[in-house]
Amino acid sequence: MYETSDIRKNLKVVIDGAPYVVTDFQHVKPGKGNAFTRTRLKNMITGAVLDRTYKTGERLEPAALEEHDMQFLYKEGDRYHFMNSASYEQVELDAEHVGDAANWITENLSVKILYFREQPIGVTPPNFVELEVIESDPGVKGDTATGATKPAKLSTGASIMVPLFVKQGDWLQIDTRTGEYLRRVAR
Repeated sequence: MYETSDIRKNLKVVIDGAPYVVTDFQHVKPGKGNAFTRTRLKNMITGAVLDRTYKTGERLEPAALEEHDMQFLYKEGDRYHFMNSASYEQVELDAEHVGDAANWITENLSVKILYFREQPIGVTPPNFVELEVIESDPGVKGDTATGATKPAKLSTGASIMVPLFVKQGDWLQIDTRTGEYLRRVAR
C-alpha cells in the first residue's frame, strides 16, 4: 500500500477497481489543521480525469500492471493486431486503447502492451522511431530564418513540424514521447 507521502507523478494506483495514474499532485500544509495532498488522476482505461484530496495517513492501493513485449502486425479498420514475440499469442486492441501510439507504430514494430488484471489497456511505442515523410511543402528560397519550421505528414498519418530542408521521401527520427523531429536518417 502507498502512503500519501509516496504520491508523485506517474504513480499508478487503483481507485474503485480501475487503474489511475497521478498526473499532478500538491502537498499542502495549512496553518491550521492537518496536512493533505491534492491529486489529479487520469483513468488509464477511459482517460477520464479525477481530482481527489487525501488526508495525511490515508493509503492508496498500487495498480498491479504488467508490460509485455509485442510486435505490431497490422491495422484492420479501427482495430490493431499485436503478437507476443515469445508465445505467438495475438491480441486485438481498439483505437481508443492504442491512443496516440497510433501516430508512431508501423508494421513489425516492437511495442509494449500494458495489462491490468490480464486485460490489455494500452500501448507504449519505443522512445524513438524512424518514419518516412510522405507529404511536405518545399522550403521557400530565402526563407532561412533560424529555427523556421513547416508541417510534414508522415507515413503513419501523423503531422509534425520539421525544419525547412526536410523534403518528401526523407526518413526522420521522431521522439514518440514528445512527437518532435530529432534528425534525418539515411535509409
